[in-house]
Amino acid sequence: MSDAGQDDPGRALGRFLRAQADTYDGVLRELRAGEKRSHWMWFIFPQLAGLGYSGTARHFAIRDLAEARSYLRHPTLGARLLACTRTVLETKDRSAREIFGPVDELKFRSCMTLFALVAGPESLFQQALDRYFAGQPDRLTLDLLGPP
Repeated sequence: MSDAGQDDPGRALGRFLRAQADTYDGVLRELRAGEKRSHWMWFIFPQLAGLGYSGTARHFAIRDLAEARSYLRHPTLGARLLACTRTVLETKDRSAREIFGPVDELKFRSCMTLFALVAGPESLFQQALDRYFAGQPDRLTLDLLGPP
């Protein structure tokens, strides 16, 4: 059963909870070690629909800013996204590429861009953009969202 196409963005978030159920603790261990080793990027640091083309990327894509807001406000998903972002920010002497690899570095940047737009300029997401990407958001994410 697919969660896609739900009118209420909050109702479709169950796909993330199910995916994180057995992986979240391992994700934190990998992030604390400063090196992503397994496959969880799509549902821990989700990005905007239209950026990824695999079935997994499409399944876990965030449809729009409303769904991003719902994700961030969700008591479990929002807290986990903040905790994972904070853990990345606490990593010393490693670039985003060293932590995530070249492909997932791009996903991390697009996720941080999306959630910085929702959470604001003082957010952890903007801090991650500042630290790892010289403050520059992901242009493709901004282009897909269109003018403010």
